[in-house]
Amino acid sequence: MSGRLDSAQPYVIALFRIVVGLLFAVHGAASLFGVLGGAAGTDGGTVPAGTWPGWYAAVIQLVCGVLALLGLATRGAALIASGSMAFAYFDIHQKAALWPIQNGGELAVLFCWTFLLLVFTGSGAFGLDRLLVRRMARERKPATEQTPVAA
Repeated sequence: MSGRLDSAQPYVIALFRIVVGLLFAVHGAASLFGVLGGAAGTDGGTVPAGTWPGWYAAVIQLVCGVLALLGLATRGAALIASGSMAFAYFDIHQKAALWPIQNGGELAVLFCWTFLLLVFTGSGAFGLDRLLVRRMARERKPATEQTPVAA
């Protein structure tokens, strides 16, 4: 049974990455463009451009979410996303109360640890990272040398 589960791991990680990336990107899009109900606490509005930290967090969410969704620069995007959620928790949420259930920071904590996991697992199957690495490996492979034909 373990062998079958292990062989499915890259595919499950890819599905995990796709869902998490989509959810993270949707948060950023809602805050930046007012779609899907808009930014939290704005009654369907957007975060004003350039405001700290909300607008920058939304840009990180959108860009890193899309990169994770596509499996492109997954580890770097996940590291930035994880750090931004750690910042959100400690700078915004923890001021209200110690525990995430008390301060509304559960989502920030979950995204932080989720993206930290992706830093270590990578994109899994179906990621553009893998396609690019394979393509680069094929291009770097030296052409087979032809032996000169004797005259």
